[in-house]
Amino acid sequence: MEIAILLYEGVTALDAVGPYEVLHMAPDAQVKFVATRPGLVRTDFGMLNLNADYALADVPNPDILLVPGAPDPGAAMGDEAVLAWLRDAHATTTWTTSVCTGALVLGAAGILVGVRATTHWMALDALGQFGAQPTSERVVRDGKIMTAAGVSSGIDMALSLVAEQWDTPTAQEIQLIIEYDPEPPLQAGSPDKAPAAVREGVIAKYGAMLGG
Repeated sequence: MEIAILLYEGVTALDAVGPYEVLHMAPDAQVKFVATRPGLVRTDFGMLNLNADYALADVPNPDILLVPGAPDPGAAMGDEAVLAWLRDAHATTTWTTSVCTGALVLGAAGILVGVRATTHWMALDALGQFGAQPTSERVVRDGKIMTAAGVSSGIDMALSLVAEQWDTPTAQEIQLIIEYDPEPPLQAGSPDKAPAAVREGVIAKYGAMLGG
């Protein structure tokens, strides 16, 4: 099964790499990192590169399409070559997925009209402008479209996807291999759990980037 993970300038590394660590272990999975052109892609905040081995044209019909997010996904949302590739690929995918603000990229491609979807909590309102039905759930499935909320939820989404496409025992095996058993040391991982002062501070610091 061919799995294409889109890379673009400013992408958030964990949005792409978290699901990769799950999906590449699925039976017969072939994960391919793709971009407008092969080569290194600088991630958000400029401290890390990821490598795209394939150009978009090299992977026209993936079985699974995954779009990671970014603090500012504008590099992908404003690239008509990327949006056209997404539309064409989505037409034949078994699954079309996103993590965090990757949902905004799917939205810009016109893929989420009338679709229940999620994204980073600070970008939920922005998601609605593309005709989606925003929801604050961590992982949302609507037909063959599966979207994940912010960053770390991409791992949850990928495990859910493996359970759906392969089977639950396979997903459980992968979960055990990667020892994914979250016990966060702090209870601030969602806007509902975080102290109000922390939540407001995050909005003030990052809200302009994420649409909040």
